Amino acid sequence: MDIIIETPKGSRQKYTYDKEIKLFRLKKVLAPGLVFPFDFGFIPGTKGEDGDPFDVLVLSEYQTFPGCVVDIRIVGCLSAIQTHAKMSFRNDRFIGILEQSSAYDRIMSIEELPSALIDSIKLFFTTYLQAEGKTVHWENELNSLQAIELINKALGKTSSS
Repeated sequence: MDIIIETPKGSRQKYTYDKEIKLFRLKKVLAPGLVFPFDFGFIPGTKGEDGDPFDVLVLSEYQTFPGCVVDIRIVGCLSAIQTHAKMSFRNDRFIGILEQSSAYDRIMSIEELPSALIDSIKLFFTTYLQAEGKTVHWENELNSLQAIELINKALGKTSSS
């Protein structure tokens, strides 16, 4: 599955794709000490409850750049309800593996990832959102098949597509 990277691994700067001008925009700078633990991007053609395409964190030993199209394997999803200014909505974080990764090449589903890694990903997003006055409530973790089903539904694909 092709996705588009918005913010590279190790970056304190959060970039976002501006579909109006078809370029990447510096959206914000994270608090000191916070950096993206992995490349962060989106799944083109999808739309979450927040109005943006589905978010994807790409696990890999490599770092790309904003606008880079990468081929990933979806291994799961961290379901979440995000709240800001008394408004709550679903804002899941899909987890993908870069197809070129040798460090994660055997991971096929989220259950195979160390729980400490999942906890640190959740902590990153929780801290990142708290700095913006937002909260996140983590719900269940979806395995690869459940996550792909959500993506296919958003893309208008049936299970036989």
